[in-house]
Amino acid sequence: MKKILVSGGAGFIGSHLVRLLVNKYPNYHIINLDLLTYAGNLENLADVEKSSNYTFVKGDVCDYDNMVLLFAKYDIDAVIHLAAESHVDRSIKDPFSFARTNIMGTLSLLQAAKNHWGREGKAGFEGKLFYHVSTDEVYGSLENDGTFFTEETRYDPHSPYSASKAGSDHFVRAYHDTYGLPVVISNCSNNYGGYQFPEKLIPLFINNIKNNKPLPVYGKGENVRDWLYVEDHARAIDLIFHKGKVGDTYNIGGFNEWKNIDLIKVLIKTVDKQLGRPEGSGESLITYVTDRAGHDLRYAIDSSKLHKELGWSPSLQFEEGIEKTVKWYLENEVWLQRVTSGDYQSYYSEMYE
Repeated sequence: MKKILVSGGAGFIGSHLVRLLVNKYPNYHIINLDLLTYAGNLENLADVEKSSNYTFVKGDVCDYDNMVLLFAKYDIDAVIHLAAESHVDRSIKDPFSFARTNIMGTLSLLQAAKNHWGREGKAGFEGKLFYHVSTDEVYGSLENDGTFFTEETRYDPHSPYSASKAGSDHFVRAYHDTYGLPVVISNCSNNYGGYQFPEKLIPLFINNIKNNKPLPVYGKGENVRDWLYVEDHARAIDLIFHKGKVGDTYNIGGFNEWKNIDLIKVLIKTVDKQLGRPEGSGESLITYVTDRAGHDLRYAIDSSKLHKELGWSPSLQFEEGIEKTVKWYLENEVWLQRVTSGDYQSYYSEMYE
């Protein structure tokens, strides 16, 4: 049974990936490592927590000694590393925690993997893989000129968050080049879908529209992002993990760019429709606020390499994905209430202690 360690597996993207792997590969043992900070929620995985090929471990990727013990206890064959601080606004207020988790946490896992797999020299790396999940924000910002981020785009991070992710990417490549550690990296655009912590734009605004609360829009809402449905991202990770070329980088994107203000109006229209309200009635909630410091203008991913080499493409059109996402949040009001109130953090104690 192949033992795969997924770090950050109780988070938004991680929980979708863990669910996919647990259900799709009964011959894999999925070890979900998560510290359960504010964005990690075991309720996201209640449907698979009793599966025979799933184990949850509460732990900090920065705790190197514990990572060494974890690799030894489960004899880990592969790592899919998603554990990260990911909210730009939080990184501006507290850059140290982002450097700690995103850089030192990645380094801790890399060193534990290298030492565990390399006990018999480089021959021990055979059949092993360290997969690092990164972000398109490491590339910086694009103008509205039709250009895209490619795998060869020069790194140019502008926020403490993106700088910390860029640093972690560099460490992963350094371990490949210096020690021969088998690695692969993917850089993905903005994700959306169910189980996302409601500090992020789409779940925050769905909840605010439903409850007639202000919709804070940075600047004029002209910043552009490329959006991808989270389950399509999980499928891409699965594909790259199994068929990607060791040492390579793959960009994952939806070819699906939206100005923030246009996205917000689509959310308003969709929520109003599903709640039976007059179309567009929620637009009065839009409130323009001072722009974020260092706010990147535009992100756009060219994922043609992933399509050409591995055959991946998004499964959903954006409008269909937004309909499904809005419906999920409206139908899972108890989940949302527990997250916004903080009650979800008691789930670990209730179920595991």
